[in-house]
Amino acid sequence: MSSLPRWLLPLPDAETMRGIDRWAIEERGVSGLDLMERAGEGVARVVERLAPDGQVAVVCGKGNNGGDGLVVARLLRERGRPVVVVCVVAPGELVGDAKANLDRLPGAPPVRLDGTAWEDASAEGDRSGGAQPEGARSARAGAGAVTGAAVIVDALLGTGFRGEPHGAVADAIDAIDGAGAPVVSVDVPSGVDASTGVVSGTAVRAAATVTFHAAKPGLWIRPGKAHAGELQTIDIGIPRGAPAGASIGLIEHGVLGELPRRAPSSTKFSSGHVLVAGGSRGLTGAPRMAAEASMRAGAGYVTGCVPACLQDVIAASATPELMTRGLPDEHGAHTLEGVAEALEASARGGALALGPGLGRREGAFAFARALAAQASVAMVLDADGLNAHAGRLGDLAARDAPTVLTPHAGELARLLELDSGEIERERLRHVRAAAERAGAVVVLKGDDTLIAEPAGAVAVSRGATPALATAGTGDVLTGVIAALLAQGLDAFTAAAAGVWLHAHAGREAARRVGSAEGVIATDVIAALPAARRHMVFDEDSDEPDEDG
Repeated sequence: MSSLPRWLLPLPDAETMRGIDRWAIEERGVSGLDLMERAGEGVARVVERLAPDGQVAVVCGKGNNGGDGLVVARLLRERGRPVVVVCVVAPGELVGDAKANLDRLPGAPPVRLDGTAWEDASAEGDRSGGAQPEGARSARAGAGAVTGAAVIVDALLGTGFRGEPHGAVADAIDAIDGAGAPVVSVDVPSGVDASTGVVSGTAVRAAATVTFHAAKPGLWIRPGKAHAGELQTIDIGIPRGAPAGASIGLIEHGVLGELPRRAPSSTKFSSGHVLVAGGSRGLTGAPRMAAEASMRAGAGYVTGCVPACLQDVIAASATPELMTRGLPDEHGAHTLEGVAEALEASARGGALALGPGLGRREGAFAFARALAAQASVAMVLDADGLNAHAGRLGDLAARDAPTVLTPHAGELARLLELDSGEIERERLRHVRAAAERAGAVVVLKGDDTLIAEPAGAVAVSRGATPALATAGTGDVLTGVIAALLAQGLDAFTAAAAGVWLHAHAGREAARRVGSAEGVIATDVIAALPAARRHMVFDEDSDEPDEDG
C-alpha cells in the first residue's frame, strides 16, 4: 500500500499504534509509566474544564486504559476533587503499569460498580470482571458508584478492543450511559472499534474523547464518530520519527495546494472541459447544478448532453455559459442510441459527469452503462448512473480512464447488493470493498465522507457541514470533482480536494444566508469561489491564512 499524501493527517489504527508505543518504549527508552502519566494529565485537564466542580467517577478496566484512568483519579484527588474509582475487575488482577498506578492512588481504594468494596465480594465469579453468563447482568447492574457524579471518566477499554462488550464491562458501559453525567473517554469511547468506528454492541457516548499521540480512524468514522463527542488529541511524549504505516488519513487544508490555478496564458481549453450527461423529464435541475458547479470549480467550459426534448428547457434555465447538446430520447429520458453522440462530444477530452438527473428508465440505464464502459475520459459516476450499475460494480474495473464513484449509503448498498444498514454499520469496510471491486475511487458520502482508492488508502472528511443536508448538493459535488479531474488531478486527489472544497462552500453558504437550515444547493455553488479564495498558501508553508 502506497504511503499517504502529505495533505492527509495519518490516523493510525490499533495495530499501528501498538507498534508506535512499543517503538517508543523498547527502542527509544521512553518509560511506559511516563506515557501513562502524560495521558492521565491530559484527561484530567479536560475533566476539569468540562466539570470544574463536583464528584468525579473514574471507571477503569484492567488494561493500560484503566491505568490511565487511575492516573486521572490520583491527579484529581491531589487537587482536592472528590473522586470515586470503579474497577470492573478485582484490583488484585491489575498488572504492569496499571498496577503501579493503583499502588500510587491516594485515598479510598477502587469499588465495584454498585459502590460496594471489592473486599466484600466473596464469590470468585464477582471478582472475575465479566466471566459470569450474560443472563446474570440484570442482577449485577446496580450503578450506585456513578450515580450523582458531576462527570464520569470512561477508562474501560482501549484502542485494542474489537467486538462486543460483555459481562461487567457491558454493565459498566450501560451504567455510564444511563447516569446522565457528561463523559470523558480515555483514548476511545469504550465499545467503539478504534480502527474502524464499528459499534457491535453497547458503547459509551462521550461528551469528549481525549486521544493520545494521534487520533484513531474510529473517532472520525461513523458510527464511532457519533460516540466520540468533542475530540482532543494530546502529545504524550512519543519521540519524533515514530514508525509510519497508516493507510487512513484525515483530509487537511493542504489538499487545496493541489488545486490547479490558471496562468496568464491559460485558455478555456487548458482549463478543462466537463461533459455532463444526464437529465430526464422532471429532473432537469440536477444536470444544470452539476454543470454550474463545474464552472465555479474552475472548468474552462462545460457541455450538457441532455435528452433532446428537454434541451431548450435546460438551456433556457441554465447559466448562459452552459453549452447543450440534445441526444436521442424516449419519454423524456436518454436511450442507448444517444451513446455515440455523447462519445463524440467526449472526444474533446476532459472529464465526464454521468448520472445527475438521469432517471431510472431502462433505456437511461442502458445509456449509462454503455457510456461508462466506452468513454475514454476520466469519469464521475453519480445518482442514477450508479443505480444503473447496481449489482454490476465489477464492470467498471474494465475502464482504462480514472473513475470516481460518489454514492451515499443507499446507492452503495445497491452497488454491493447489500442492505443500507449494513453499509452504515461498517462504512470503512464496505467503501474499501467497493473501490477494490470497481477499480475506482469511491466517495461514500456522509458527515464522515470516506474516499477510498483501490489499493486501500482512505481519506476521511472532518464533516460538520449540516448545510449540505439538502437536495442537489450531491450534484454540486459531482460537478466539482469532474472539474478537478478535467484540470488534470489524479482521481484520489480530485475526489478529496472536491470533498474539502464542497464542505467549505457549504459552511460559507450558511454564513452568507444566516443558517445551515436556509442553504439550498445553488447557494453552495455560488460559495465555491469564496471557499477556495479563503485558503491562501505561502509557498514555503502548509499553513493557511484567512484573507476573507
